[in-house]
Amino acid sequence: MRRQFFHLEPPKGWMNDPNGLCCFGGRIHVYFQFCPEDASGEGNRWWGHYEGEDLLHWKYTGIAMSPDCRWDKDGVYSGSAVAREDVLYLYYTGNVLYDGDYDYVLDGREGNTLRGVSTDGRHVLEKDLLLTPSDYPSDCSRHVRDPKVFIQDGIWHMVLGARTKEGRGIVLRYQSMDGQNWRYSGRIETKTSFGYMWECPDLFSLEGREYLSFCPQGLESEEYRYQNVYQSGYAPLKENEPGPFTEWDMGFDFYAPQTFVMPDGRRLLIGWMGMGDAEYTNPTIARGWQHCLTVPRELSVSETGKIRQMPFREWRGLCGNAAVLGERSDVSTPFALEGESRGDFSVTLARHLHLCYEQEKGLLRLYFTDGELGGGRGERRVCLPRCDKALMLADSTSLEIYLNDGETVLSTRYYPQDGPISVEARGLQGQIWPMGGIEVKNLGT
Repeated sequence: MRRQFFHLEPPKGWMNDPNGLCCFGGRIHVYFQFCPEDASGEGNRWWGHYEGEDLLHWKYTGIAMSPDCRWDKDGVYSGSAVAREDVLYLYYTGNVLYDGDYDYVLDGREGNTLRGVSTDGRHVLEKDLLLTPSDYPSDCSRHVRDPKVFIQDGIWHMVLGARTKEGRGIVLRYQSMDGQNWRYSGRIETKTSFGYMWECPDLFSLEGREYLSFCPQGLESEEYRYQNVYQSGYAPLKENEPGPFTEWDMGFDFYAPQTFVMPDGRRLLIGWMGMGDAEYTNPTIARGWQHCLTVPRELSVSETGKIRQMPFREWRGLCGNAAVLGERSDVSTPFALEGESRGDFSVTLARHLHLCYEQEKGLLRLYFTDGELGGGRGERRVCLPRCDKALMLADSTSLEIYLNDGETVLSTRYYPQDGPISVEARGLQGQIWPMGGIEVKNLGT
């Protein structure tokens, strides 16, 4: 089974949430939660680190933060980064578990908020304890985590995902004048319960509108929504109350996204191309690694206020000469496929991975007819009244699908045999390109 060409994945071990996405010191920095010695993810959590001179040329530098102090001894959990001149501040949750008979929800753990200080983005020089459970509202459980920190109008802001003692998901808000001393400033919540825990919050402005990205756990699965174990999406925000919730990705493998701003002003989103507690498995475990990140996605707002996601524009520089999309082709991964349709269409990869759209029903389906190709994945269904554009980026074991200029996105892992795979396309007019890969140099261990 080949390594991937344009998705960041760990050299070994387990990868999950992207963290600390930022630009600092003339480089793009991508941190991620990491179990370096255990591809099944059963070990403790570190932060691994990639840095890029651009979005096509990367270096893996190894472990950036370890669970090495009293306040994070049971895991360096998710967080974010703020670059200030020649110093990078890494905000994260330090996990601490007590020995004893605890439920670890109402008691038995600490979710401490810490700050690591770095001058090169690769090494943390010191750690500061900022908040402990005693600094969170009294109605919160012991599940408070994943600080996202940003500066606006000279004021430092922090949002934290939380679960109340009554089992409601909320987001806590804090403010600071120096990034070190914080005071509680309120909460973001819905009028009625929407899941028992909100993880990985991200509060940002896009084209003059404010949005909250978060990952609610505990939503009941529906036929066309909330089909994963845990969900990930965004909502417009007004006066600390989220509006309608829209899922970022309707596929099998997407969670814990984070956004950041490039020097040219683009807001990019990167997500974990995986899913916690999923029933399906990934055969790369036997090879010593598991999971990857999505490609960076450029965000924009449609006329209706819905966020569009499209792959970073630099991907086209990886493409070779285009060929006309025919009904049947044998191609090698990686490749890109782009087409338009005026009605029903279908695309089948490796004979058993199907993307089918039925216009009359307004139904889009992504499904596997062979369990081995999908590693046990089954079907995802999307209610889609219109679907006239499709873009697919196919890596050796990852597929990202962008529909209607990125208004709907589906991501999945798949595991074809090495060598060319069959591509069958019906009802689509377009092109298919062979692709090259990004450059990733391994400088770490």
